[in-house]
Amino acid sequence: MTTTPQDHAAATAVPQFALAGSFLEGLATQDYARLGDALTPGVRLRALLPPGLMEWIGAEVIAQQFARWFGDTEDFELLDATVGEVDGRLHLHWRLRLRAERLGTGWFTVEQQAYADTGDGGRIARLDLLCTGYRPEGDDG
Repeated sequence: MTTTPQDHAAATAVPQFALAGSFLEGLATQDYARLGDALTPGVRLRALLPPGLMEWIGAEVIAQQFARWFGDTEDFELLDATVGEVDGRLHLHWRLRLRAERLGTGWFTVEQQAYADTGDGGRIARLDLLCTGYRPEGDDG
């Protein structure tokens, strides 16, 4: 009889993936309170955006920032989302398609990549994000 050692690392990663999924579900449904619930109260977001490096601290502040980026839309679609792991850090990726008067006419696509560290209970405690900015569809420039 052969026994296989149990992978304890996989068992401890489950809450991380579950709350990362909850974060993405909150984004997909534009439920920013749910997105914020996946974050620790003192979470830090560092984001490299087209205008430059920005930083926010606190779950509520960060949830409100996502609402500013992706709320108040006429149409909103989550095109793709994934959660993975890179040597102990969560990797999240999402691509959105949206129309919003504040952006101008037509559809825009935006993609973000994020790497996250988790804290107690698997909630996200640090988020490092890279953003394409809003890209007008059909824009070849």
